[in-house]
Amino acid sequence: MESECLPFSSIPHTSRLFQDYLHHFDKVRSFYARRAQVDGWWKEELQAVRYPDERRQKVAAVLERQNREFGAGQKTLKNIERLRQGAAAVVTGQQVGLFGGPLYSLLKALTAALLAEKTGTVPVFWLATEDHDLEEVRAVGLPDGDHLKKFSVNVPHAEGAPVGAIAFADEVTAAVQQIEGLFGRSEMTETLASAYRKGETFGSAFAKFYAQVLADLGVVFLDPLDEEIHRVAQPLFRSALEKAEQINASLLARNEQLEAAGYHAQVNVTPSHTLCFYLEEGAQDGARTPVRHEGEAFVIGTKRLTREELLKETERCPERFSANVLLRPVLEDYLLPTLCYIGGPAEIAYFAQVETVYRHLAARVTPIVPRFFATLVEKRQAKLLERYGLRLPDIFVGPEKLREVVAARALPGSVTASFDAAAEHLEQALAAIGPALEQLDKTLVDAAENAGGKMRYQLQSLRDKAARAEVRKNSELQRHADELSTLLYPNKGLQEREIGALYFLLKHGKGIVAQLKESVNGECVEHQVIGV
Repeated sequence: MESECLPFSSIPHTSRLFQDYLHHFDKVRSFYARRAQVDGWWKEELQAVRYPDERRQKVAAVLERQNREFGAGQKTLKNIERLRQGAAAVVTGQQVGLFGGPLYSLLKALTAALLAEKTGTVPVFWLATEDHDLEEVRAVGLPDGDHLKKFSVNVPHAEGAPVGAIAFADEVTAAVQQIEGLFGRSEMTETLASAYRKGETFGSAFAKFYAQVLADLGVVFLDPLDEEIHRVAQPLFRSALEKAEQINASLLARNEQLEAAGYHAQVNVTPSHTLCFYLEEGAQDGARTPVRHEGEAFVIGTKRLTREELLKETERCPERFSANVLLRPVLEDYLLPTLCYIGGPAEIAYFAQVETVYRHLAARVTPIVPRFFATLVEKRQAKLLERYGLRLPDIFVGPEKLREVVAARALPGSVTASFDAAAEHLEQALAAIGPALEQLDKTLVDAAENAGGKMRYQLQSLRDKAARAEVRKNSELQRHADELSTLLYPNKGLQEREIGALYFLLKHGKGIVAQLKESVNGECVEHQVIGV
């Protein structure tokens, strides 16, 4: 099928802030560094990137060590050398979801790689290993015919520990075997098994998996749990805590500005907020506890520290500090010579808040660029769409209604013709009676329109009942509708968010990465429909 660029106005649950960022930037200009959809925008930004050479060499050394451990290909290692020699970076990142996470993880990496090629920079993928929400990463959905099958692992762990430090036991091997049983043995199941095995963590397995899948793109992975990374970042943690009150006041003011403009604040900020977490028990497996301030003191769990004590703690054990979601972009740009960040709708929304943090802690506000947004349509689903005369937006009604829509398209011709004729006769009758009623009594016009609406509703209701009867009679129609819902709008959500990238890799092999690279429309900032 031909690729299509769908406007976000046809995509359910699209936020107004994101829509305005894309199409009415003047309304949100005060919240962002710049608009990144203008030709050649990066040329000026490249001149503004400042990155000390000493820090460049330290970070490059860590990246080389980490990526060699992940099994990186030659293109990735060459990109690290380019970074070491002075290249800038296009940065993206994502939580380290089980078995590679949702499809948009792959789309983010692809966006970064293509933009890096265009701008002469290096694509870097920030592994969100310090996040502590295990529920967000411990499961993945893979379609199985007309339903979505959930694969998950229960992993022994310390409550609140960073997910990137949680190691798999035997249960991950069993889950891989389940997948192999469903999809068959292949090169991709072998790749999966080599990455997701006992002893690996959510972070290392994710990186090792994508290091193989994305080898031809040269993506560089960065795991921020690394102690050396924390030592390099120590001055930023210290500065963020030194300026905690001023930053927090700015964030609270920004939230008020966003709400006054009719938007919502993506990240909740309270008066006691700081931008840092602290790992209480240990850098690798302790609970990740927020650092809060109360007057002149700071509080970590039940422990109170003076400002000076807390700042000394950043020097004594920087590996115990980590950034929250509003500090993380600034941390990424402290550690990397960042041209821009590649993000989705939620990230674009919270960058409206992050802009104030940049102004306190960095010399430059980094722009955010939308990632590729896409629904992938396989040949079987493309044939079903064509058979029933459907487009992707027609699927967004949900599975129950879609069954009726599909059945209505499949009703016997005589039934469809009868309903069409009845609707036409109804409109003709209403059109004929309207002028006569108006001459008789003008007050009857509204009554006629109201009655006409009820008649149309009843006729459509009868048509829907006929469609439901067809669904009950024809189980194939229900299977087709459910398959379309499962593959294209699973759980009443976008495919890229609900279905694991692994599904398409299992079905089409690593070659789908190159196929997507050729198929994505770089000019489309909307949601793309791509045949695979």
